[in-house]
Amino acid sequence: MTNLKDINKTWEKFYKAFDNLDYTLMANIHSEKLIRISGGNRITDYKTYINNYKATFDRARENKTSNTIALRFFERISNDSTASERGVYKLTRIENGKSPKSYYGQFHVIFIKENNTWKILMDYDSSEGNTIGEEAYQKARDINNFDAFKNN
Repeated sequence: MTNLKDINKTWEKFYKAFDNLDYTLMANIHSEKLIRISGGNRITDYKTYINNYKATFDRARENKTSNTIALRFFERISNDSTASERGVYKLTRIENGKSPKSYYGQFHVIFIKENNTWKILMDYDSSEGNTIGEEAYQKARDINNFDAFKNN
């Protein structure tokens, strides 16, 4: 359970990066050895991934768009140096003056410990052909439900 609480500190920064449109937080929580697989169809490296977030967050700020992201989990496995986490994310965007719109996807993240800090080494997500939605999100477990993963 200690690993999950420590990993959640990294996820807190992930949430904060979206809330504050802060790409530097994204840079901080990812390993420079990052492998990013987006939408099941593109692989990028750390530098490209962080630069993409800088552009995305800058554009959101210019357009007065807010972003919030939330994660729920169906798998959390860890040892003292590596963790595998799978679940469903919900990204909600509110564009200037418009109603909120939510986007969903399934994710698989591999963490490694670098200098005693959990960093994201691999990040894969996909909408699974647009089959992931609120129902799948609700079926997964809350980020603070450690008991569901106590044997991991």
